[in-house]
Amino acid sequence: MLKFLFLPLVLILTTAFTPPPAPSFRIAKLHYGGGGDWYANKTSLPNLISFCNQALHTNIAPDEATVELDAPELLDYPFIHMTGHGNVSFTAAEALNLRRYLVGGGFLHIDDNYGLDKFIRPEMKKVFPELEFVELPYSHPIYHQKYPFPHGLPKVHEHDGKQAQGFGLVYKGRLVCFYSYECDLGNGWEDVGTYPEDPPAIHDAALRMGANLVAYALDFD
Repeated sequence: MLKFLFLPLVLILTTAFTPPPAPSFRIAKLHYGGGGDWYANKTSLPNLISFCNQALHTNIAPDEATVELDAPELLDYPFIHMTGHGNVSFTAAEALNLRRYLVGGGFLHIDDNYGLDKFIRPEMKKVFPELEFVELPYSHPIYHQKYPFPHGLPKVHEHDGKQAQGFGLVYKGRLVCFYSYECDLGNGWEDVGTYPEDPPAIHDAALRMGANLVAYALDFD
């Protein structure tokens, strides 16, 4: 009799101390050349990862990676985030490796932290000389993943009164790069209180839009 009473206890203890599954993958922040602050928004990706793991039931490693454009490891990450305010410069080899990554199924999110636009557009021309950034309509699936955004990107910060816009590079029918412009989406992912003027509702909206980006990139239902 004691033997059979002991078995359920063993099962309970085994279940209680089962370690969590290893993360399925990591996402990365892009370390680019040219002197721009690629390292901006230090708390943004950890917060986005935590939100996605809860809301989308993903199993992303909690700490993001940092990857350079010419690194072979670039191909290991299904989602790469790029941000900054200033100068960006891609070498020919870096542009070729980024193209290989995107054509091969990778996804790049570029977030203009204000000041990036005039630099990133010519550099992405090195990657896809045949493509132009196109503004995505509000009906695009990227705005209608888990969270609906019928009016496009949320406006996180006001710098010059312009409307937030979402641009994309579409290669052979597939959106390979999403560019959030005049939005400051990554700032919205940062810890609440980093920008005292931002209410929690802005933080939540930014995280939800970020989760849509991850869900779209992973083709996640």
